[in-house]
Amino acid sequence: MTRIAIDPITRIEGHLRIEVEVDGGTVRDAWSSGTMFRGLENILRGRDPRDAWMLAQRACGVCTTVHALASVRAVEAALGITIPQNAHLVRNLIAGSQFVHDHVVHFYHLHALDWVDVVSATNADPAKTAALQQSLSDWKNNSPTYFQGVLDRLKGFIGTGQLGPFAFGYWGHPAYRLSPEANLLAVAHYLEALEWQRGIVRIHAILGGKNPHPQTYAVGGMALRMANDAPTGLNRTTAGQIASAIAAAKAFVDKVLIPDVAYIAGEYRDWAAYGRGIGNYLVYGDFSDRPGDAASLIFPPGRIIGRDLSKVEPVDQEKIAETVAHSWYSYSSGDQKHPYEGETRPEYTGPNPPYETLADSEAYSWLKAPRYDGRAYEVGPLARVLVAYASGRAEVKAAVDGFLSRTGLGKDALFSTLGRIAARALETQILVNHLQGWLDQLVANMNGGQLQIADSASWQPGSWPAEARGWGAEEAPRGALGHWVVVKNQKIENYQLVVPSTWNGSPRDAGGNRGAWEESLIGTPIADPEQPIEVLRTVHSFDPCMACAVHVFDPTGGASTEIRVV
Repeated sequence: MTRIAIDPITRIEGHLRIEVEVDGGTVRDAWSSGTMFRGLENILRGRDPRDAWMLAQRACGVCTTVHALASVRAVEAALGITIPQNAHLVRNLIAGSQFVHDHVVHFYHLHALDWVDVVSATNADPAKTAALQQSLSDWKNNSPTYFQGVLDRLKGFIGTGQLGPFAFGYWGHPAYRLSPEANLLAVAHYLEALEWQRGIVRIHAILGGKNPHPQTYAVGGMALRMANDAPTGLNRTTAGQIASAIAAAKAFVDKVLIPDVAYIAGEYRDWAAYGRGIGNYLVYGDFSDRPGDAASLIFPPGRIIGRDLSKVEPVDQEKIAETVAHSWYSYSSGDQKHPYEGETRPEYTGPNPPYETLADSEAYSWLKAPRYDGRAYEVGPLARVLVAYASGRAEVKAAVDGFLSRTGLGKDALFSTLGRIAARALETQILVNHLQGWLDQLVANMNGGQLQIADSASWQPGSWPAEARGWGAEEAPRGALGHWVVVKNQKIENYQLVVPSTWNGSPRDAGGNRGAWEESLIGTPIADPEQPIEVLRTVHSFDPCMACAVHVFDPTGGASTEIRVV
């Protein structure tokens, strides 16, 4: 029996330790540990609920807008506020463009290096790479001259000895199997995606005032100017700029991302059998054309249990609870609490870093363990695609069936590491196809003089009930996100966040049941314990965000990446 500890996992947001036990070249057990303290909820208590979104989005430097949106939705639910249609459409554009941006960046800059050998790319024939690109799509950058330039640039970068994001990679690992030409193609698209993202974030800069941490959210709508001749915000000129950014994003997704994911899926078909995980999937639902219109939701709410796509179960937020049996927290009473009654009481019990193992520790993570009616669930792109597919959403079914046909994979391949990658790419394509429609509706309203974008009555605390509580649900790029707020005497009495990476990265619960990351690693083959790239492939397929999950970090101890084989 060999124990491997990777601390911290890199190419994610935040600080994560993964520990696995390997026997006979296969992972037999796993532990996931968030190594930062969670404390943002305590900062929000006692504040004006209208200000909560501004602080809540500081949970993370990447998932900023999703926390702002979940927060204003929670307060609006507590106070019984329905926002104007224009505000709903602007929120869709901000959230939808963030999905597209986040997913493209994740695939190329955080996950691709688990499948792409950068050093191998230096041996590529640019002419063969050009031929490969031309076989996949009609993307504009497809000539031998172009790929020769990328190759020269890569060799020059490696020659400096300052490898930056390519340092400490497991280059030459036997688990890599792309040809040098395919590796060069992926490196080229890695570099193109760096430039591409500068365009799509303009949507946030226009509608949100800045990126990250948009500034225009407001309880009751959006704090945004909207008129053809408005000096800032949405006007005739900025609407055209947004349309151009959407068109460029769509071209990259259709002609680069989707073909690349399909190609890698074909080359790594065996990964359709690894990373299967819990088999239970949870979705809150999101992206409707009109506020409260469940019928128009792109991603409907629901649960799938035991990988059974024949039935979609409902979601009742009252059945959600967080346990702390194996977390560095304590509750004033009991081990399990619904978020409305949730507590954030840190109680660190060790082990003290540097430590050798988590397996022998009763508590081993700063993440709590969310459960729905006692069950662990996976959330995220795969959950959304599966629930939409099982619910009969036509565009999702067409996208999934088309991808499976293109790659020759069976439906069972969806329940895997490879399935998560495919689902993330497919929902990126689905959402980028809706952005222009939402913009068109906004422009039509603007041209027709329908300019209301906020409900000013919501800013009158005298009309609020003495006590209220609300749940703000959203589908963030990484999965189901919920904010719960209790308002008493016009102040926040209690506030709790249950975020996607808390669902997926949770430690064991009181019954010893693993969280999604832990369970997904069971059965993973490990070729070389000193270079456990296989562990990274599955963990990265969830796109962890530990800053969201734990919120506060004390940096005085410093950090270094370390692989330990015990």
